[in-house]
Amino acid sequence: MTDFITIGILLGLSAGLAPGPLLTLVISETLRHNIRAGIRVALSPIFTDLPIIILSLAVLSQLSGSENILGIISLIGSCVVFFMGYKSMNPKNSESDIPETEPKSMTKGILVNVLSPHPYLFWLGVGGPLMARAVNMNMAAPAAFIASFYVLLIGSKILLAVLVGRSKSFLNGTLYIYTMRLLGFSLCILALLLFRDGLKLLGLINF
Repeated sequence: MTDFITIGILLGLSAGLAPGPLLTLVISETLRHNIRAGIRVALSPIFTDLPIIILSLAVLSQLSGSENILGIISLIGSCVVFFMGYKSMNPKNSESDIPETEPKSMTKGILVNVLSPHPYLFWLGVGGPLMARAVNMNMAAPAAFIASFYVLLIGSKILLAVLVGRSKSFLNGTLYIYTMRLLGFSLCILALLLFRDGLKLLGLINF
């Protein structure tokens, strides 16, 4: 179970800090309104991700008897994680891409998360297979993975909103850049492990 907590922490922290539509909106609402507006955006996955998780698990449960299909999904998931890692190792200043926004931060955060392909790709290619593997271990493992993932996903965005609200120069700071690069490197290692699992399911390797 410790392994799933560790993976949940790594993926949650990386996803929370990685540049993307939701992070941009967190920063945008913080800069244009206040820290509370950014926090409301950060909380939006709580209201949007449960249906996505259920749908992903339902799809994967229908494929549980086909190791070839699960292997292909695992390979796709490894590519998704590797891309996340690559983007994390090359962080850009998100402030320059901030769109014009209006109040109702929570509503905008929910819409951005629902309409973004990122959560669907993550739960179908990465989170779903990990959850299925955790269920086979014991019922506490998937709960631990979900809890650690969302605590870090939402917590890191809330922390970033607070830091941005108090110091706008943080976005260009070396601490943010080196943190993202370290997380990106860790994600690339995780992607290689997922790629290996996919090859094993396809019967191409046996180690």
